[in-house]
Amino acid sequence: MPLVTFQVLEGIDKGRVFRDLPTPVTIGREEGNMLRLNDERVSRFHAKVQFDNSEVILTDLESTNGTRVNGNVVQIRRLRPGDRVGVGRSLLLFGSEQEIRERREALESLSTAAPGSAAANSVPATVHAHTLAAQFDHDQHTELNPRDKVTQTEDGTLFLGPRPLPPLPQKMTPSQAARLAELLDFLHRHLTAATENMRTDDNAVQITLSFGDWQRVLALQMVLARYVRAVAEPESAAE
Repeated sequence: MPLVTFQVLEGIDKGRVFRDLPTPVTIGREEGNMLRLNDERVSRFHAKVQFDNSEVILTDLESTNGTRVNGNVVQIRRLRPGDRVGVGRSLLLFGSEQEIRERREALESLSTAAPGSAAANSVPATVHAHTLAAQFDHDQHTELNPRDKVTQTEDGTLFLGPRPLPPLPQKMTPSQAARLAELLDFLHRHLTAATENMRTDDNAVQITLSFGDWQRVLALQMVLARYVRAVAEPESAAE
């Protein structure tokens, strides 16, 4: 049975370590949670951590104040060692010190292997938890720099410049692969249509969109939000 470790960085329980918890694990303030927090802003049963297809999955259990991973509000998200999980006023660091260290080393190797990238800078062997966790924020805050090229390694990993992009799901059935390709093509075509009439000022500094095109961009944002919700909560797709 896979085990998970959480360290409490902020909140009333700051300093506590919930080590080697057998999955699945629920997080909340009520008795019956394997990871119980003394935080009035944490729901009775706030979030669930489970193991699926060799990955650790965090799911928000329709909590009152939401769940955040590395500062982003999520409904469902893969967890990697070094990720910070925010529930209520509490901040949890996912992973043991060894798991975080191993992931840091793996990221350094991956960065070195990225097409066209330089060798990663050396990192001290001992890094404070807050500092270490911050190194992984780029997973969700990758900036889309138009000067960076999208490249691909032999194992299929996509990079934007030297940074790995979120991975595609693996071992999909032909039907699942076709559906995902259809979804991405739909979003690509409509984003292209919404932005093809953009205009720039004389200095090419400011970009303007017509109100109608801006509404199309917002509509796409809503479509994406509904897809994320439908993946996290399939029963909500009909709402």
